[in-house]
Amino acid sequence: MTIYDEKIWTKSYDPFVKPSLDYPTEDLGTIFTQAMEEFPDKPACWFMAREISYRELLDMIKRFATFLQKNGLEKGDVVAINLPNCPQYMAAHFGTLLAGGAASGCSPLLSDDEIEYQLNDSSAKFMITLDKVYADITRKILGKVPNLKCIIATNISEYMGFSGFKVFLGKLLGKIPKGKVKPYPGKKVIWFKDVMETPIDVKKVDIDIKNDLALLQYTGGTTGRPKGTELTHYNLISNLYQTEIWMNLEKGKEVSLSAFPMFHLAGLAFCQTTVWLSGPQVLIADPRDTKHIINEIIDKKPTLVVNVPTLFINISTSPLKKKIPINILKNVKIYISGAAPFPAESIKDFEKAMYGENKLLEVYGMTETSPLITMNPKDGKKKIGSVGLPLPDTEVKLVDVETGEPVEIGQAGELLCKGPQVTRGYHNKPEANKKTITEDGYLHTGDVAVMDENGYLSIVDRTKDMLIVSGFKVYSVHVEDVLTKHPDVEMCALIGVKDPKRPGSEIVKAVVQLKEGKKPIETVKESLKKYAEEHLSKYEKPKLWEFREELPLTTIGKVLKRELREESK
Repeated sequence: MTIYDEKIWTKSYDPFVKPSLDYPTEDLGTIFTQAMEEFPDKPACWFMAREISYRELLDMIKRFATFLQKNGLEKGDVVAINLPNCPQYMAAHFGTLLAGGAASGCSPLLSDDEIEYQLNDSSAKFMITLDKVYADITRKILGKVPNLKCIIATNISEYMGFSGFKVFLGKLLGKIPKGKVKPYPGKKVIWFKDVMETPIDVKKVDIDIKNDLALLQYTGGTTGRPKGTELTHYNLISNLYQTEIWMNLEKGKEVSLSAFPMFHLAGLAFCQTTVWLSGPQVLIADPRDTKHIINEIIDKKPTLVVNVPTLFINISTSPLKKKIPINILKNVKIYISGAAPFPAESIKDFEKAMYGENKLLEVYGMTETSPLITMNPKDGKKKIGSVGLPLPDTEVKLVDVETGEPVEIGQAGELLCKGPQVTRGYHNKPEANKKTITEDGYLHTGDVAVMDENGYLSIVDRTKDMLIVSGFKVYSVHVEDVLTKHPDVEMCALIGVKDPKRPGSEIVKAVVQLKEGKKPIETVKESLKKYAEEHLSKYEKPKLWEFREELPLTTIGKVLKRELREESK
């Protein structure tokens, strides 16, 4: 019996959240179809001046599902979705589930080698991709992916809603990517618009929700090749239900906006949650286009906004933010932030700028957990700097990184978790499964956390990002949080550099991005170093400093520390 068996976090739950839930028993294809049929005339999504109703979206989904079944898809077969956020992504994803297949998000930003690896590792039989990606990348590898039988091509403009002339002009000027879709021997190559001509005749598939695969989602591959995470219908249904109960939102009442790409599980899960709630969502194809995002906020008046911290900061500090009427900002019920740490001082600045006091809700999760493990309470205390409380039916414990023994409340340890949303394992990776999932079903997250006496968890580091300085453990998230409180700092990343004088020890290096208009002149550098002297312990203080105009980020806004470490070598 450990302190974690008592589940002390449940005492901090909102009154409407029960520690244990009764989960839906139907498969994802069925429950999403029911949600769409409940509000058929309500907008399902908006995309570049185009509104698509749930009736229209469900028609697209059923045609896509029928096409898959008529072209040989069997239960559990993988469909790779190689698209940015667009209506075609939604049709392909939900259509795959309805047909009994397993969807697999595949970033259109991957190289030909990376796409080839994912297609072969997943044994994908179908793929939907952009015409530009097909012409430039996919066609080169078709001879190396024997399991792939059918490629569906589409253009991002097909469901934009602009006039034909605008679309033609956009393609002509290169603003809308395009590519020639040529046949390939031995493969069926077809346009998405032709798939949409398929007469609807979806055959009901008998799904075992606890064992049948719904999603084969690949991790980021920060250490070697990406691993395919197997998520069942039950994994995803459980997390959907946990999230809905936690947020206590009404079906058909919410308008959602997120720039998370759907090929990343955070973006896909939010898309699924929005459909589950029978509400409309604003599809953002380019998360870097802050101007477009702000215009969509003004036009669509979202009540739920989900993004990474960097994007929230970009919106709140943009000069264009002043164009958003105050009543529209006050209309937002919840801002959900995840996938990367949000410095406490930046949260305060964001909430003040966006008239969103106590509205930013930090969450924590990973691909292997469908994706959410913890959330800050919707109505109760939101502990700034923490990722909140474990969700219902979610067991967690913190263990010493070296010994594996549980640590006490207030001490740092690796976070392990278990629950209905936790993956059954990695696809064809038995050794990785042994390392990651314990015999009693706990998942090693690789994150170092601290739990307080009320059950709130704070992530202090990744196990691989934790620095060892003369025998002391330095938690990079803590140091980064301190440094970003300096008035001149926008973002920073802490990495370790091998200490040539002390084998096994590292030198602390800070890579800093200053706020717009600030330059790394000597007075600014000295001010920051003095700040570090005053607010960090001796072994935590950076000995090396580097200033950059921008930190390298992943497609979803996480700092690429691996890249920084490689450059430092």
